[in-house]
Amino acid sequence: MRASPLLTIVTFAFIVATVGCSTVPEKPATETAPVATASLVNDFPTRDRVEYVLNCVAQHGGLSYINQYACGCKIDKIAEKLSFSDYEAAKTFSYLKGTPGESGGVFRDPKQSKDLRTQLKDAEAYAEKSCFVK
Repeated sequence: MRASPLLTIVTFAFIVATVGCSTVPEKPATETAPVATASLVNDFPTRDRVEYVLNCVAQHGGLSYINQYACGCKIDKIAEKLSFSDYEAAKTFSYLKGTPGESGGVFRDPKQSKDLRTQLKDAEAYAEKSCFVK
């Protein structure tokens, strides 16, 4: 019997939400992680992580264990490099920088836009290198 596509997506989302963050190594009980690092890794909402993984899987040939794992790893590595607010702003600037004319200038010209897009590009390159996304 074949599972419905909705059941497959819900199951996948549950797996990503519960297991997808397991690439962060656990610390022994005696060590405490720095607050800044822990907050950066954990400030991405689950909904946004799942959305990223689903888009990544779709771009890399569909749902398979390897794609699922690599894409889950990739968003975790990006979260190590950027806070969610910086990630969200960088994605917004990246999506809207192609708007033609003066309207697009507010998304492509400011220094903040260029800096955040560069940080996102560097974080994605680091993630692809670390997670073996093909």
